[in-house]
Amino acid sequence: MSVRVRFAPSPTGALHIGGLRTALYNYLFAKKHGGTFILRIEDTDQGRFVPGAEDYILNALQWAGISPDEGPKNGGTFGPYRQSDRKELYFDYAQQLIDAGKAYYAFDTPEELDEMRERLKEARMANPQYNAISRNQMKNSLTLSEEEVAQRLNSGEPYVIRFKMPKHDDVRFKDIIRDWIVVSTTTLDDKVLMKSDGMPTYHLANIVDDHLMKITHVIRGEEWLPSAPLHILLYDAFGWKAPEFAHLPLLLKPDGNGKLSKRAADQLGFPIFPLNWNDPESGELSQGFKESGYLPDAFINFLAMLGWNPGTEQEIFSLEELIHTFSLDRINKSGAKFDIEKAKWFNQQYLKNRSSVGLAGTLKAEYDLRTDDATVVSIVDAMKERITFLSEVVTHGDFFFNAPRDFDETTVKKKWNEEVAAKLNSFSLELKDLDAISPEDAKQLLETVLAKDGTGLGKVMPGLRLALTGAAGGPDLMQIIAILGPKVSAERIEFAINTLK
Repeated sequence: MSVRVRFAPSPTGALHIGGLRTALYNYLFAKKHGGTFILRIEDTDQGRFVPGAEDYILNALQWAGISPDEGPKNGGTFGPYRQSDRKELYFDYAQQLIDAGKAYYAFDTPEELDEMRERLKEARMANPQYNAISRNQMKNSLTLSEEEVAQRLNSGEPYVIRFKMPKHDDVRFKDIIRDWIVVSTTTLDDKVLMKSDGMPTYHLANIVDDHLMKITHVIRGEEWLPSAPLHILLYDAFGWKAPEFAHLPLLLKPDGNGKLSKRAADQLGFPIFPLNWNDPESGELSQGFKESGYLPDAFINFLAMLGWNPGTEQEIFSLEELIHTFSLDRINKSGAKFDIEKAKWFNQQYLKNRSSVGLAGTLKAEYDLRTDDATVVSIVDAMKERITFLSEVVTHGDFFFNAPRDFDETTVKKKWNEEVAAKLNSFSLELKDLDAISPEDAKQLLETVLAKDGTGLGKVMPGLRLALTGAAGGPDLMQIIAILGPKVSAERIEFAINTLK
């Protein structure tokens, strides 16, 4: 059997990172088994459609390196891959269910549905719904004569098509992650399959498309678990073999108390979308992980570990390693706490392991740096062990590009004095006659200057750093001198001496 999986988001807004994780797990599973990963846009709910959302989904997958084998952009044998483009075929399948006695027409108005719910509430029904009992008091093709049903249909009266839920049955299915699940049909309602606007609901379109696209495994979030019994019954009603199901654990807030939401992420100050999202209705701009400075492969590595573990101590995985290692049976049943500090840690590790040449190229492309390529490479090399995001080369390493004009007051009070200034002045005089210097030679030169009266390095190093960077901490001082060059370093020392008199 050839594995075929699908990621089927709805274009109702920005893609939540929980959705991106679902896409990732589908992709990893497909590639692990030499199968096919499909992107299908489920836009049957036209009332919730948001302009730009579909393009956002495609761009987010592209940034993450999760490329569909079939989808709206690249096509495939089982297209179209947008449900609104498949609208005409769904009614025929709904009609099949009606003809088989598995579904029925319902002509109830919204007011009549509200009245039904109120009656059930007054009767102290715990869960008032349109089900195997209440449908017998409603206006549908189960309670009306064939003639009246035909008359209503011919007159163009609005209707929906509902699934006829069996009475007093148990639905049993095995979930790959959660093992056997048993649900009584007495707890389930007669879900709408076709809406009055002629569009199918998610339930019908999802089942029909999964069958026609030969989906073998449905890997989706646990929020769809309550719908799974209905979907199993629909497969049975059509006489089709159901795919295997795997319902993924929720992403939780960092404290584990509830599902991770945009509101919670906003309150805690971290993104929840892969890319920037400009809401077309509110105009609100939500920053994405990409624009926040996360590398796509670092973020994907982090996301893969939220709910799955390899069974080893290894944490850093390339996409190819994830494909080789991934398995559904190592996905946790319980929700995964979202830890933004861990996401930052992954980004740090990936930056450390990246080529300084490559990072320098990215930096020059994003910032207007009027510094030669070789120097930028040296700056990145000096900084990348100390940063979380590449942008911090510029923000935390501003002293490489601009001479400091202000100096850390605490360091000035504690570490700067006339003796330090005198020693640094002697050092600057030695530097200013040189055209270039290595970190090793810079240290040796400083030690030679200080050895004349036995002054230790520790006495002048804080002041030297202050003069060169304006701050109390940073990369290796001798590396800074080598990058700035001896003449620039001498100029900065002299400026500090004159400013801090």
